Amino acid sequence: MNQNAGNILFTGVPGLGKTTLIRRLCESLSPLQPVGFYTEEIREAGIRKGFDLVSLSGQRQQLAHVGIHSAYRVGKYGVDVDGFESFLKGNDFMREASRLIVIDEIGKMECYSDAFRRFLTEALSSNRLVIATIALKGGGVIRDVKKRSDITLLEITRSNRDELPVTALDLVRAHLA
Repeated sequence: MNQNAGNILFTGVPGLGKTTLIRRLCESLSPLQPVGFYTEEIREAGIRKGFDLVSLSGQRQQLAHVGIHSAYRVGKYGVDVDGFESFLKGNDFMREASRLIVIDEIGKMECYSDAFRRFLTEALSSNRLVIATIALKGGGVIRDVKKRSDITLLEITRSNRDELPVTALDLVRAHLA
């Protein structure tokens, strides 16, 4: 058994509620003062135009947008890798005293960042519990993280998304006990 406290990752197709699940868990676990971040859609006239990063302490940084001109692209979105790395540097999650780190998400956009990949490796290998969402598909870092022996990977589906928050909360409490 790995000496790591364990890590819990959620995957599933886009739009099923992975970020909603993470946010609910953060609310339920707020007495533990989790650190980390979640993503939030940027919508203009009801159309998704990009994504913001929001730290659990409320700091915000644009991650990707249709209007960003960048060599780093995922579909129609340009990714602001420098901005993401500044966000990570300004939120030194590994220095925080919390036993719980939240990462939403481990996806292609985020994995363009060397700083994020280093942070991810350090967090997953630490004695803290990492709760994260991870892309359903992907190679490289995404594939490698899913293969780690110190993770529990849960897939969110239409049939389990209503009860998964309770299951996940029980799993987190068991890992932290």
